[in-house]
Amino acid sequence: MTAELVRGQNHPLPHTRLEIRVTAGTPVMACATLADAQGTVGGTEWIVHPGSPSLPGIEVSRQAAAGLRFHVDLDALPQRVHLVRALLALPEGVGGPDRFGATAAPFAAVTSTEGVEVASFTLTGLDSETAVVALELYRRQGAWKVRAVGQGYAGGLAELFGDQGLSQARVFAAGIHEAVAGHLASAVQTPLPGATDGRRRRSEGLPPAPGPAPAPQSAPDTVPSAGPSPSGPPPPGGPQPGTGGTGDVGGAGGAVNYTHPGRRTSTPPTPPPATGPAQPGRPPRPVAGDATGWSMDERLYNQVWGMFEDLARTVAAYRSAMDFAESRLDQELDGVLSDPRLRIGGAGNAAREAARAKHDQLAAQAREALDRDLAQLVAESEVVEPALPHAYARWDNPVWHGYRVPMEIPMALRLGDVHLPERPDLRIPMLVRLPLERGLWVDSGRSGSEAALMMDDAQLRGLAMDTAVAHAARLLAVYPPGEFTVHVIDPAGSGARSLAPLTASGVLDQPPATGAGGVATVLAALTQRVDLVQMALRAGAAESLPPGLDTAEQLLIVNDFPHGFDDRAVTQLRYLADEGPAVGVHLLMVADREDASGYGPVLDPLWRTLLRVTPVPDDHLADPWVGHAWTYEPPAVPPRSRVLLQVLEQVASARRTWRR
Repeated sequence: MTAELVRGQNHPLPHTRLEIRVTAGTPVMACATLADAQGTVGGTEWIVHPGSPSLPGIEVSRQAAAGLRFHVDLDALPQRVHLVRALLALPEGVGGPDRFGATAAPFAAVTSTEGVEVASFTLTGLDSETAVVALELYRRQGAWKVRAVGQGYAGGLAELFGDQGLSQARVFAAGIHEAVAGHLASAVQTPLPGATDGRRRRSEGLPPAPGPAPAPQSAPDTVPSAGPSPSGPPPPGGPQPGTGGTGDVGGAGGAVNYTHPGRRTSTPPTPPPATGPAQPGRPPRPVAGDATGWSMDERLYNQVWGMFEDLARTVAAYRSAMDFAESRLDQELDGVLSDPRLRIGGAGNAAREAARAKHDQLAAQAREALDRDLAQLVAESEVVEPALPHAYARWDNPVWHGYRVPMEIPMALRLGDVHLPERPDLRIPMLVRLPLERGLWVDSGRSGSEAALMMDDAQLRGLAMDTAVAHAARLLAVYPPGEFTVHVIDPAGSGARSLAPLTASGVLDQPPATGAGGVATVLAALTQRVDLVQMALRAGAAESLPPGLDTAEQLLIVNDFPHGFDDRAVTQLRYLADEGPAVGVHLLMVADREDASGYGPVLDPLWRTLLRVTPVPDDHLADPWVGHAWTYEPPAVPPRSRVLLQVLEQVASARRTWRR
């Protein structure tokens, strides 16, 4: 049973592998300090924070977000560590609230890795504080406990670290804020408070809400932030019965306004409706690109986010209304059974029929509102989909037949589609911001989806590699020539058929690496590149990089992991997954996690670092704001279509011309 803690209360921890899940009304950043038996923090190397997000036994997020997780393995902590403090802080210089008292009280829950909640704590009573010690995990007589702390600091992380005896606390705290600001500058922001009138809201100059749409992480992955990534969170526990969800889109008079009035600002102007004005009594006709943005690509990107948000809210409202109708029916039937006067005879039957009639009426109203909003979203999708640029378009979009190699990097990239069971044919593009902030993992194992279970292992692995090649081809297609390089590790050569478009078109500088020697060579070269670029950037001497170093974004496709990998290669791969994205080196793994189970928990951080996608439809993407499980649809090239090969041939030709 979950223990709801108050400030100062403690509770035993029955598990050693834990998650601390935090939800807040505004983006917050996560840090943690490790201390000895006397509560002393040994130095900055005992602190995990967004700029250095992991130490043995603990890992925090690199980004500020309204939903955060601390991953803790108490058995993996160094023996001298007896105390772990989980810290929350408001990021500076990003335009958010300047104190915890100006936003909803943060909520922290300690859970097992399976999601079973052990203890929870709501950090009430905060006012001028900008940093807070939320929880302590401490070891006492060989057993671990959690204590609710809630001690805040108006002076922020600098004052907090100073209180814990850290020298140079102000300089160290400033470095953490810089790291967070750097991530926020290149990522989709966390959500803003949502509308209450059922309309989409956009605050001027800030992007929309989070979720898989433009970017998911699954029932282990949540849709993100970086996603993956943009309104505000619903009340704790999701939409309340009868309220019509977070935006009341399912309530009376709560139809979604698809003209996106909240997206319009004084800069730049919104294009005029191309499909004509709305007729009296009917919703406005959808227009492609009617969101705020400096370019059509940005307006379409924001519009796709808005479509995702509207679908999430209207389905949440429908499900909430149906839950309310069922709950009301159960209560009224219980009332009939508890009244001796109504247990027998016609009066009881009449009361039961009346209760069911009310239920049916509420359900019909909820379905009518859902169908109305879904029909309007379908109409919007039919307008938006054909207008999408190459980076956002499906492979069957005619825009690819007029493809030309771009001269600028787009805002985002389409990784597939997401949809909900209430309307499976309404698919929202899943967009992730560029450059990628985390690698991708195409899961070639048998997930819980029916489609995967119906395939044999060889077929599923081949399809996973086809999906990886489609992702790589799109990345090559949307980058200017010379600004994206792809490497391939295929130790056993099992991916040769799927890799044929990349090898035949000539977009690879080197053939796929095979065998243990090939694996070692490629990993050593990319690890060295990460080291060199990191050292140059830290020294402020980017111009001192070796002249032969390829400064383009790098993508490493790894097939059949861990086949062909020894312990050193596994360590290098983890290093690339953690440190590579910040300096332009990205992973695209094709692997079955079960195949790597022999390494045990040592590879858990690797899987968490990567964004999991699947080669078949799978509902593994979890929406933390309204609790939906979104079904992910991978990008599919039409059967017998040559569009992918034709695009890659143009990319290869442009690369050859650029190198002359």
